[in-house]
Amino acid sequence: MPHQPVLLKEVIEVFNPQPGECYIDATINGGGHSYAILEKIKSSGRILGIDWDCELIKKLQENNSKFGIQNLELICDNYANIKHIARKHNFNKVSGILFDIGFSSYHVEESERGFSFLRDEPLDMRYSLKNNNETAEKIINSQPEKAIENILREYGEERFAASIARGIVAGRKQKRITRTIELVRVIGESVPRAYLKNKIHFATKTFQALRIAVNKELDNLRMALSDSLDILIPSGKIAVVSFHSLEDRIVKNFFKNLAREERIKILTNKPIIASYAESRENPRARSAKLRAATKL
Repeated sequence: MPHQPVLLKEVIEVFNPQPGECYIDATINGGGHSYAILEKIKSSGRILGIDWDCELIKKLQENNSKFGIQNLELICDNYANIKHIARKHNFNKVSGILFDIGFSSYHVEESERGFSFLRDEPLDMRYSLKNNNETAEKIINSQPEKAIENILREYGEERFAASIARGIVAGRKQKRITRTIELVRVIGESVPRAYLKNKIHFATKTFQALRIAVNKELDNLRMALSDSLDILIPSGKIAVVSFHSLEDRIVKNFFKNLAREERIKILTNKPIIASYAESRENPRARSAKLRAATKL
């Protein structure tokens, strides 16, 4: 079975799953949240698990076969299509939808797609190799300097976006930048020396920005959130675990607007964060924020 996912106890408390209910895990990843929900909804309940990465779906299908799990339906698709997917697979009375946004330990440790600045890998950064032709390598080698600067500033909130973009364009004139280690070197040469000694690695925000741009993460999140409400039954719940301020801001504003229209009731006035113990055990949990709401 999978490793413990982030904020598992808190997600289960928000949903309070009951036997026979239906749930959608829009970003099933390693399946940790879904397997915990399955224990609560019993064999009479159903879960639709979606992930854009077909490799992850394949691993989970093997897991289902191994453990004889029959009420977890797995779909390789983008959660931006959540309404279409739900209707196609007859998930019409959904009690809860979970979004656990962001990339997983699998993408960093096993995918070899350039998600980590600590590894020497091709600059790919796609979740879906099948349905996405954009790559980080394409962006940094073909986009104009100003476009790269805007990506780094908007998606990475990188204060040295201009100088890094300038460094990337200068670097690619010498040789096409194709690997993570090459990009890290360019970033390091483009920022002030003091920035190299920051607690947060100097390449973090650039890699985050490129990953978001490659996968259109923020646009997909907006679309999926908007469509999710139509799938939920009245009193159904939506829960979102996000890992950086851009995502959290989108979720916060989405909930605020719908609450103003009296279409939802917000369950988390402030985002729920991981306990000290969980943050110590799993460093990724430190930045996790859970927001939740009930459909009225």
